[in-house]
Amino acid sequence: MESSGGQLRLQVLGPLRLWRDGVELSAGPRQQAYLLALLLARAGKPISMSGLVELIWDDDVPASAVNILQKYVGGLRRLLEPALPLRGSGSYLQRRGNGYLFTAGPGMLDVVTFRELVEAAKAAVAEQRSDEALGYYARAVGLWQSFAADGLTYGLAAEAIFAALDGEFFDACVAAADLAISLGQPERVLQALHLAARMAPLHETVQAGYISALAANGQQAEALSVFRTVRARLAEDLGLDPGPALVAAHRRVLGPSLAQEPPDERRQVPAAGVPIADHLAGRARELRVLRQSMASAFAGGTGLVLVEGEPGAGKTRLLEEAGAEAARRGALVLWVRCLEGDGTPSMWPWVEAVGTLLDVLPDAVRQTWHTGELGRLLGTDSDVPATPGLSCSRAQFRLFEQVVALVGRVSVRRLLVLVMDDLQWADTASLNLFSYLTARLPGGIAVIGALRDRAPMPGPELGRMLATASRLPGHRRIRLGPLGPAEVAELVRLETGHAPDLGAARIIHARTAGNPFLVRELSRLLADGGTLTENAAARTAVPATVRDVVRDRVAGLGNDARDLLRIAALIARDFDLTLLANTAGIDLQTCLDRIEQLEELGLLAASPGNPYSFRFAHDLVRESVAGTTSPPHAARIHLLVADALQRTVAGDESAAGRVAHHLRAAGPLADPARTAAGLVRAGRHPANNSAHDAAEGSCGQPRTSRDQPVWRSCSSPRYHCSAQSGSFSNRSFVVS
Repeated sequence: MESSGGQLRLQVLGPLRLWRDGVELSAGPRQQAYLLALLLARAGKPISMSGLVELIWDDDVPASAVNILQKYVGGLRRLLEPALPLRGSGSYLQRRGNGYLFTAGPGMLDVVTFRELVEAAKAAVAEQRSDEALGYYARAVGLWQSFAADGLTYGLAAEAIFAALDGEFFDACVAAADLAISLGQPERVLQALHLAARMAPLHETVQAGYISALAANGQQAEALSVFRTVRARLAEDLGLDPGPALVAAHRRVLGPSLAQEPPDERRQVPAAGVPIADHLAGRARELRVLRQSMASAFAGGTGLVLVEGEPGAGKTRLLEEAGAEAARRGALVLWVRCLEGDGTPSMWPWVEAVGTLLDVLPDAVRQTWHTGELGRLLGTDSDVPATPGLSCSRAQFRLFEQVVALVGRVSVRRLLVLVMDDLQWADTASLNLFSYLTARLPGGIAVIGALRDRAPMPGPELGRMLATASRLPGHRRIRLGPLGPAEVAELVRLETGHAPDLGAARIIHARTAGNPFLVRELSRLLADGGTLTENAAARTAVPATVRDVVRDRVAGLGNDARDLLRIAALIARDFDLTLLANTAGIDLQTCLDRIEQLEELGLLAASPGNPYSFRFAHDLVRESVAGTTSPPHAARIHLLVADALQRTVAGDESAAGRVAHHLRAAGPLADPARTAAGLVRAGRHPANNSAHDAAEGSCGQPRTSRDQPVWRSCSSPRYHCSAQSGSFSNRSFVVS
């Protein structure tokens, strides 16, 4: 394609950049650059004028929006083709109907080249030209520098466009990884896989591809480290276990290759983390308890602390802070994590711990410990399950005694802090050794354990270990609960460097229920947008890290279970089994069977004390599921919920608020007279004021008044009813 603008080259697979004849140019003012990025991301596809207005301004559209856009289009045309005549249409940025599209010449735009290479790779795979296909894939994924349009600030409406483009990169990386591994050439795509894994830390198929490629490239230790990091973040932050893709990748790494890993790599233990701040928001008391226990060990005594809490409560961060303080005081901080999964060898945390402890000793001394039961423990992977140390009580006693002696020997040389995270995943033998060691701790040692108190609930073996620990003198137990409103505001300040206003802090606390991980994710989104105001907090969507992992997990469900999950998400975070079954039109046993699949994925759990009531693992999990439901489908579900409620709670005036909420959310699908009557009925019962607001909040819509939603993560219409006249009007229809 010839042009008066010279040779052009444009990049959007990373920061927006453009060059003419090798000279880099500025894309112009912020919104003009933003417009160009949108058109490049949708190259070859027109975007209507109304669509561009919504993408650029969201709901804050100026009266002169169309004129401003036309001015930007003119500026971009002159930038791309400086010799273009006044009011000329140009070769690249063209008018199509009532909108615009960008048409790229050959080799001009990286996103077009990327898509052409991916299509060529797919065609080569179909024709069984694998080497050629890998070449296409390697060139395609090598074009990416970072997130699409990285560095630009854009609103919620445009997020889907750039996220979808990032998704194309992730899909290509997964396909490239599978092909490269099958051809024995994983090194050709490792750099791109590393970038994708960094961009999408909770995208399980991307992480699984990266782990598999590392292992295939002979980097088993790095592969295991990546798996541990991803698994720990899934468990700690979202309360979810690794999905099938990650589990399969982990098992491949733990296969025969594990026995060939060099001992120093196989036993490598992550060092304690660097302090995240001068102090932890809302955790000052808990940190003092840890300091006191470590101080006892530093004085020649012992310390034992067990930290428990829900996923995302901040257990690992608290342990990192305590471990960093101990390291600064000269202690050896030994950090091990228990791994979940059938492929994890028995006693694996102690294999890591003992290996690291032996490395601390001088070479001559170390060799004397590589005998007896310790030698069996540190043997090859295939030897460990069959070793008498795990089945014979006398051999197990000798092993436990040797571990205690080894710990004592190391503590004589250096103060020792043993941190064992994720005890809920420890196997029985590992828990038994933990109990044995803590009951016989030599002086100069502090032991800190962390575990989740739900998802999963502690099993009998873990319960016995906790009971044993509770009888030990000096034992301390810490439970990390949710943060209060003031603590949430402080955490936001620590994470972003800016204090939120009172309204923003209140909304962040309400949406996260004080869960520190979710507070951090929401506050980071707000900080990226440059504001920490109440209005911004109300409009912030579900964090992409949460949404992506939930969507990826739900994708593996059958249609029946997925449909049931969406219905539950639109009912409330907490829902009754009977109401759910009636809404779905199935019997209770069938409903229970399908819920069991959702429990296995960690998406739902039975409510405490009521086996026939369930709740989402966290409200942002529910919001993520609700967000996958189209507005028309959501309206139909709300109508079904209202029908089921009226059948199951007939005559219960206190439930009228919930019925009215779902009728209103059903919008035009519900009979207007019925909706109006429901709203009037709800208004007559005092209890329905709070019940109605609670229903709104459960759908992601806590309210400051009867007509004004604070946030809208659930696609539902808003209607107004006059309780005095009983009239009903469609005042506004809002789709979030």
